[in-house]
Amino acid sequence: MAMKINSPYTAAITGGGFLLNETLALLPLLQSEDREELLKDERLNNRVLLINAETSRKRAIAEISRRYDVMPPAFWQDFLVMTSVEQPIALFFVLLKTYKILFDFHVNVTIRRWNSVAKSVNNDDILMEFNEISARDAFVDSWSEATKNKVISAYLSILRKIGMLNRDYQLQVPYCTNYPYYLQIGEPWFLEACLLQPYQIEKIKNSLL
Repeated sequence: MAMKINSPYTAAITGGGFLLNETLALLPLLQSEDREELLKDERLNNRVLLINAETSRKRAIAEISRRYDVMPPAFWQDFLVMTSVEQPIALFFVLLKTYKILFDFHVNVTIRRWNSVAKSVNNDDILMEFNEISARDAFVDSWSEATKNKVISAYLSILRKIGMLNRDYQLQVPYCTNYPYYLQIGEPWFLEACLLQPYQIEKIKNSLL
C-alpha cells in the first residue's frame, strides 16, 4: 500500500478506456450541484449510461469523475460546445493530464518515434518504456504482466480512436479543427503531443496574433 501512495501512476485506464459517449452522457450530472446524489442514483439505476453490468457502470463513473475533476469547470463548458471532430481530441488531452502512465508513454515513446525515421509505435515499443518506469517505481513493478498488457492495449486503442494510429501501427497527425484552443488555454505542449511539427505550431501561434 505504501508503494501505491508514493507512486504517481495508476492502471485505472484499464477500467474504462476512452469513454467519449459515456462522458457526454454523464457531464450534466457531474456539473450539477447535486452531483453526489445524481451519481449515486446512476450507479444504482443506470438512467443515462445504459451500461448493464453494475460493476462496469461503477468503474466508468469512477473514471469519468476522476477525469472531470482534473480539469477546471470552464474546460467542460467548452467541451460541450465542441464539434464531434474536436471532442475526441479534447478527451485525449484530458486523458494525458489524468493518467501519468499515458503521458509518459506518449512523450517518451510516441513523440520520439514520430520524430524518428520509423514514425510508428507498437506494443513492444511501449513495453520498453514500461520496463523503464518499473525500474524506478516499485508500485508499477508490482503490476502483473496481464495488467501491463491491458494498459498498453488501452493506450494504443486510444491513439486509434483519435486517428493518430492506423491498423499498421503507423503514426499520423489527427484531424482537429480547434488546435488554437490549446494555445488559448495555456497548454501549448499539447500541439506537439498531437504530432504537429514546429512550423505548423508556429503558424497556429501566428494566426492568433
